[in-house]
Amino acid sequence: MSTYAIGDLQGCYAEFAALLERIAFDPRRDRLWLVGDLVNRGPGSLDCLRAVKALGDSARVVLGNHDLHLLAAAWADAPLKRSDTLQPILEADDRDELLDWLRRQPLLVHDAELDAVMVHAGLPPHWSLKQASTYAAEAEAVLRGDAVSDFLASMYGNSPARWTDDLEGIERLRVIVNTFTRMRFIAADGTLDFDAKEGLDSAPEGFAPWFTYTRHDDPRIVFGHWAALQGMTPDARVRALALDTGCVWGSELTAVDLESGERYVEPAHPRR
Repeated sequence: MSTYAIGDLQGCYAEFAALLERIAFDPRRDRLWLVGDLVNRGPGSLDCLRAVKALGDSARVVLGNHDLHLLAAAWADAPLKRSDTLQPILEADDRDELLDWLRRQPLLVHDAELDAVMVHAGLPPHWSLKQASTYAAEAEAVLRGDAVSDFLASMYGNSPARWTDDLEGIERLRVIVNTFTRMRFIAADGTLDFDAKEGLDSAPEGFAPWFTYTRHDDPRIVFGHWAALQGMTPDARVRALALDTGCVWGSELTAVDLESGERYVEPAHPRR
């Protein structure tokens, strides 16, 4: 039995299927970890969603910002962008089943035996793993509950940009979701930056990549979201495994065996 962690699919279904063949994945024996952003921008978002859902208990998924965008479009009429490829999901006969499954996926997965925690964007240095798990559960409960439409309608926004323990209501939930699904650069006081999206040298003054801060605990963190890293986290002061290698941008889709550390890649397929 092997556990493979795979980077952001973003609708790259052909590459996902080919990568599963490359690693000889067997759902009766092996397990998959998927770091979120199953959908959007790529041509096979509907196929990706159906395929991952069909894997059942052999796949563990965390929600990414594009997955939440899909949920917001479905439950809160959030407008789609020209680059979105979500309409086939919204028009599918099985959309309700797929979307209900998606909203019940977590923001954080922790497996002590694997010595690994999976999140989409990262784990901020000022949150312990125990705190992060608690905050994730708060947002997950809302996404799975009857107030999901109200939350998704108010989810968007960059404010507040810093976590404080006294936050309440939608502001508290927004910081939790933004931290787990959008974080790249962060200041020493915990303030998030939402503008810089390129490589490590694009850090705004006073900000640094979240994984360069020393943590009080030492979990192995598996994450995606940051395609510009191309799978590299140089000079990291925490154990962080970056998996978004930009398949949707023409690079490659990456899988890592969490037990052996072996890495597998499937180059992006040519597209018309």
